[in-house]
Amino acid sequence: MADDNDHRIVSQVPSVPDSDISLSNVSRRAVLKHAAALGAGAALSLRPLFAKLPRVDSNTTHGRIDVHHHMLPPFYMDLRRAVPDVGKMPAWSASKSLEDMEKNGVSTAMLSLAVSGVTFDAGEAGRSLARKSNDFGAQLVKDHPASFGLLAALPLPDPKGSLAEMEYALDTLHANGIALLSSYGDKWLGDATYEPVFEELNRRKAVVFVHPNAPNCCVNVLPHVPASTMEFYFDTARTIESLLLNGTFSRFPNVQFIFSHGGGAMPILANRMARLFPKDLASYAPNGVLYELKRQYYDTASASNPTSLGAIMSIVPSSQIVFGSDFPFLSAGEVVSDLMHSGLPGAMVDAISRDNAVRLFARMKG
Repeated sequence: MADDNDHRIVSQVPSVPDSDISLSNVSRRAVLKHAAALGAGAALSLRPLFAKLPRVDSNTTHGRIDVHHHMLPPFYMDLRRAVPDVGKMPAWSASKSLEDMEKNGVSTAMLSLAVSGVTFDAGEAGRSLARKSNDFGAQLVKDHPASFGLLAALPLPDPKGSLAEMEYALDTLHANGIALLSSYGDKWLGDATYEPVFEELNRRKAVVFVHPNAPNCCVNVLPHVPASTMEFYFDTARTIESLLLNGTFSRFPNVQFIFSHGGGAMPILANRMARLFPKDLASYAPNGVLYELKRQYYDTASASNPTSLGAIMSIVPSSQIVFGSDFPFLSAGEVVSDLMHSGLPGAMVDAISRDNAVRLFARMKG
């Protein structure tokens, strides 16, 4: 049965008369202000208006920064082929990355290991996979220093191994940040087991890119529906909730999180998460749930369409949205096209495409 409170919330969302959104008497800024006031539901009603607004030229002078760009090393592909029923992977090479980047105005891509079909194990197997991945990515950065950055992998089921790999990746390889999964087995990032890792990430003021995963509990929930279709989005929301409930966000405020795919299902659930946050855990979010959600970063991979973009922008300011493509699974061109036709002000599109990421990554400054 639906929550009675949910019915009341829906009934309070005002309608948008056609006369209120006619192109002849409303500015782009007014439309966006109205959308933010209405919340995520406004994205659907405003989609026709977004489509009619003038095209925005978002070709930034210095080029886009793609924070969600995967590499598929040969050893990774070998591991993946040994996993049954995980689907077909796209062909990848560094030259394919560079080609897509040049075609779509991406000057720098932050490389991270794709996770579909391969997970990290506690112990030597996980440590070896993380080290090989990070060395491979660091060599690509060395070969193409102006084009690539590195978000290094950690074998997080193994906190001790993760601390050692973090030191190597950040101090020796000079990685730009760390890439984690939303869950490992049936543990999410807020689990107390991982507290030593987040203490060190906080001390280093590290950027942490969080890519979704399918936890053990929720693999093959629906036949013929891959985890990337639905489960990834819910697992991102689960890990965000775990970071709230265990106080990771508030206790380690120097960690700069980027959550994939516009935060997954979080924008739709955000107000419910805030309203139902346990009162006995209020000290873990002393400034409130929405405060913690608003200060994290979220990428545009599969979240640049009007519905998804409207949802995330109803929760967080545009300063917290960064460009992500999910290459080679998707081309950066899809996100570029969506943003250029979004109706957002050009300065806002430029900030999402580049400027917000510059604030995050020190090597981009100057």
